[in-house]
Amino acid sequence: MEEIEIPKEKLPKHIAFIMDGNGRWAKERNLPRLMGHREGALVVEKISEIAFNWGINYLTFFAFSTENWKRPREEVEGLMKLLDESIDKFKDKLIENKIKLKVIGNIEELPNYLQRRIKYVIEETKTGEDKVLTIALNYGGRWDILQAVKRIALQVRDNKLQIEDINESLFSSFLSTFDLPEPDLLIRTSGEYRISNFLLWQIAYTELWFTPKYWPDFNEEDLKKACLDFAQRKRRFGGLENNA
Repeated sequence: MEEIEIPKEKLPKHIAFIMDGNGRWAKERNLPRLMGHREGALVVEKISEIAFNWGINYLTFFAFSTENWKRPREEVEGLMKLLDESIDKFKDKLIENKIKLKVIGNIEELPNYLQRRIKYVIEETKTGEDKVLTIALNYGGRWDILQAVKRIALQVRDNKLQIEDINESLFSSFLSTFDLPEPDLLIRTSGEYRISNFLLWQIAYTELWFTPKYWPDFNEEDLKKACLDFAQRKRRFGGLENNA
């Protein structure tokens, strides 16, 4: 594994991934779609190791959306089992490297066995230091915003909050990502140019990077290209550069 030649201060601190193209990758090889998802799970492990090694301390992977329940039952059931296996397999490496696992999304709708696995691995990795691997499961950006709105409304109803207290900072504290920095870079694979209901509030000023490669083909060189591109961008957050 190569070191990256970008100064650490120019690297993104938090990268989010929309891992698209697993099914198409498998179809082009006359394989079952689940084989594409299995290959994709291996890439998550490889890319995580590389990124953490470079000093990128926050990674978020979009593994299963609230809309993915519309897929064929056989595929959904296979995905749930694969997620269970992958989280279990990844556990020892997370503990060894002091990486904390975080899972965001409506976990209560997942199969009981997967809920138990998630809770167990989160507990086992909770002493992780400054590296966080976040998996978005049964997650949608609109769901995240709505659940925050409902929780704030309850606080207002119970006189624990006043309307005047509600601002962007407070609202962010009610999102599932309350303890994460907002993503600096969002990478989407497979040649699609959309956000697909992912981290809608959180990516207001995130840099976007797209590649035609399917997720199972995404590799270290692709990650390096994305980070090099990020390092050259001027992030003004709605303002002007100093010399403008």
